[in-house]
Parts: sequence; structure tokens; C-alpha cells
Amino acid sequence: METPSMKPDTVLILDFGSQYTHLITRRIRSLNVFSLVLSGTSSLPQISSHNPRVVILSGGPHSVHAPAAPSFPDGFLEWAQSNGVYVLGICYGLQLVVQKLGGVVVEGESKEYGKMEIEVKSGGSEIFGKGKVGEKQVVWMSHGDEAVEVPVGFEVVARSAQGAVAALENRERRIYGLQYHPEVTHSPKGMETLKHFLFDVCGVSADWKMEDLMEEEIKVINKTVAADEHVICALSGGVDSTVAATLVHKAIGDRLHCIFVDNGLLRYKEQERVMDTFERDLHLPVTCVDASEQFLSQLKGVVDPETKRKIIGKEFINIFDQFAQELEKKHGKKPAFLVQGTLYPDVIESCPPPGTDRTHSHTIKSHHNVGGLPKDMKLKLIEPLKLLFKDEVREMGRILNVPVGFLKRHPFPGPGLAVRVLGDVTQGNALEVLRQVDEIFIQSIRDAGLYDSIWQAFAVFLPVRSVGVQGDKRTHSHVVALRAVTSQDGMTADWFNFEHKFLDDVSRKICNSVQGVNRVVQDITSKPPSTIEWE
Repeated sequence: METPSMKPDTVLILDFGSQYTHLITRRIRSLNVFSLVLSGTSSLPQISSHNPRVVILSGGPHSVHAPAAPSFPDGFLEWAQSNGVYVLGICYGLQLVVQKLGGVVVEGESKEYGKMEIEVKSGGSEIFGKGKVGEKQVVWMSHGDEAVEVPVGFEVVARSAQGAVAALENRERRIYGLQYHPEVTHSPKGMETLKHFLFDVCGVSADWKMEDLMEEEIKVINKTVAADEHVICALSGGVDSTVAATLVHKAIGDRLHCIFVDNGLLRYKEQERVMDTFERDLHLPVTCVDASEQFLSQLKGVVDPETKRKIIGKEFINIFDQFAQELEKKHGKKPAFLVQGTLYPDVIESCPPPGTDRTHSHTIKSHHNVGGLPKDMKLKLIEPLKLLFKDEVREMGRILNVPVGFLKRHPFPGPGLAVRVLGDVTQGNALEVLRQVDEIFIQSIRDAGLYDSIWQAFAVFLPVRSVGVQGDKRTHSHVVALRAVTSQDGMTADWFNFEHKFLDDVSRKICNSVQGVNRVVQDITSKPPSTIEWE
């Protein structure tokens, strides 16, 4: 499905591998300015097709001196100048501009990592505002190379305490550079600088609204789906697929056919609770299919997490194809489209890392939504949320009148409990034990008033047993792990710091209520280095 048309005030970010790229996007969107990420090695036609007002060159882990150092395409800076496009290089992006325009970048004698103080050196600086000479601020640096000689026409407008170039600009060519990261909270005045640059220097308008994007998406859906065509939507019970379905339903009405598949990998009473919400609150046309035996029989004996995801993805598509055939008999035409709640972090993380010589990014996990779609899938995808972050999806859901309680639900993985039972999901009563443990944990979080403060919480069934003492008897029972994290968009996360009494109470409830569990542990790892889910 095509992308909605872009406005002239779009801010395009060319990503050169910085861990902060998505953060730049979010910061800009928070100012009601639309922002998109493209690979830093995109072609000039790809860049120009978005008709950006501003292009930001991100930071990255590379050195501009590396043989395969990624770069923007030839002619990019000339194109920007002739089209009145503003360019801002951040960290690696600054060094790239300096090198390409004839300046000198060398490996710094002393690296600058972490918090550093910089001082404005020019009273005529546009990026900091005129008359700010001598003003100091703390910023977040992360670079080894440094610009020691700037290109002709550029002025150094700020330096670090060590004397390194911290900011430069060529006002005539509309090219600017910051050696530090203004998008992180460790640069306290960073947002102020970004805001000033976008609105006062570049003249960008803060007129991007979720309502506009929603109406644009509806137009795209109607253009993509012919008037006599039908669409299938796989509802998982999560926020993303529900908002996607509600949006598509608003566009094409009853030509949308939703299917909720109980794959035997759902949480405690999930089918009943979700179907009740769909019917009572959302009024969506939903068919419930119980395919538990079909999925679990295929998963029997499988322990590799990637294989589990692939199997689940394949079985989902088999069911969707069967559902499509039934709809064809009923309506005389087979549905050609499948709706998915893919989000923007999925798109960003699937971009090939610039400078790696890979045409595809390293697979961390198969597709988040259905566990790995087969290559020969006949249905064409409609992904109406692919430009949005999770909090933006929730905002769109509120506009579409999706119940607030539903929008606040924690994310749940497409493969379900298959990635929360480590190893063979069919072994013993692992799934039933996990459902009970997870229900106690989540309900305890709700009772403590903590649910809305946590991005995601769940239990994990571990493939180990431990020795314990229960009822004066020796036991050799299962171990479960509890995981709760805070996050803004799921791309990075910190573990949630529960009070000890809460953990003590939950552990006792689990061990006293769930037969076969005698030990509870807590996962206190952030993302990175770990992922949020265990598999």
C-alpha cells in the first residue's frame, strides 16, 4: 500500500546508524511537525520524492575515514541548495558535511563522550539565536573524530571546553551542524535549540495533526481497495491491530472482515475478554476461530524461537487463506488484502544498517505481528499505522473512539505465549502454569495501581526446575520469571523498580496458588542489551 502524501514541511532524517535516530523523529513530531526516517544511503530521487523542508543527517558509529563509510548520495547538497532545503548534520552528519565540502576531519587526540560544556562563539549564530555569544550550555557528546578545518563559507559558532568544533553553519547555503546530540535529555537545552532551528531558522509550520494523518490514510485505503473488493484483518486483541481495524472499517465499512484466531497461545481467558470488547464496545464484525489444536500440533517438539515464529506465521496465513475462501463463497469475490498493525519502530528497525554492505538488516526477530509471514503469501498487505509510534497509535485510537481501557492495554506479541514459554510450548502443562502465573502478576499490578505506569509486564516459563520445600515436603518444581519495563516506544526500555513488598506478595501468591511452581525470579535487564521479550 502506498504512503500518504507528504506535506512541504516534512522533516526528513537520513539515518547513518545512530541509536538516537528514532528519538530525533519523536522529538520533532512532539512539536507537531511531521518527520520521517530514510536510510542514509538512499538515492537522491528517494529523498526528493518526500519533498522535505528540512533534512537532518543523523549521527552514527562510523568514522568518515572508514573505507565503507556511509554517505548521502552525490549531488545531495547541491540539490538541497537549489531547492531551498535546510540541512542539519548531527555528530557524524556534521563530519560528513565537512569532509564532503573540503574541510578536514581527523581522529581526535582526546575523545569526547558524555556530558560536555560548550560555549557560543558567534553573536550572529542562527542556530543558537543572535546575540548569544559567550552563552554556555551542557550537551551530550559521543564522537572520536573531530572537524579541525571547516569548509569555505562556514563559521564555527560554538566550541567545546576542550576547543573542539561544537557547532558550525553556512547561512547562505542553509547548512548547519551540531557535533553533539540535541535530541537526548542529557542535552538540557537541546529541544530549545531544535525548536528554534525548525521554526525560527527554517520557517517550518507546526501544523501536523493526527486527524490529518487519519484522513490521509483513509484516502489511501480507499484508493488502494477497489469499491468491490474485500479485506481481511487479523485481530490479536492488542491495541495496534484493533486501531488498524477500526480505521480500515471507517474507510470501507462492512467490506472489512475481521478474524480473531485462538491459537492456543493466548493469556488467561483472553478469547472471552477480547471478543466481549469487540462486540460490546467496538462493534466490529469479528469471526472467532479456535485453532488451538492446529497450532499446538505443529509446535510439538520445537524449541528454537525463530522456528516457532515461522511455524506460527505460516499457520496464521493458512487460516487467513481458508477464511478468504469462505468469504469468496459468500460474497462472490475473494479478499485480496490483509490488514496488519505494523508500527513505525518495525519499519525503522528493518532498515539495513548503512555501511554494513548488507541489503537486509540483521534479523533480531521475525515480524512482530504474526510471527514471520511466508514469502509466498497471496494476500497483499495494508499497514495503515506504519508511520506511527505506539503513543501516536493510542492517540489515533482515541480519535476513533476506541475505549480508553483497551488503548491502555500492554503490548502482547503476535506469537503469543510461544515466546514466553522457553523451549517446547507443548511440554507438560507449561502453558497452563504460565497463564495462571501471568494472571496473578498482572492482576496484582492492577490492584497496586501500577498498570498504567508500566509499558509491558508479563511472566516467562523457564525450562528449568529447582528444589524447594512446600508443605514440609521436598519439591522439584518449575521456575518462572517476572518482567516489567517502562518505555516510550518499545525501542529502548528500562526495567520497572517494584517495591520489595509488592514482589514479596506476588511471589507468595504465585507459589501458594499455582501448582508446580516453587521459585519466582525477576528480570532486571534493560533494552539494550536484552530485548523486552525473552524470545
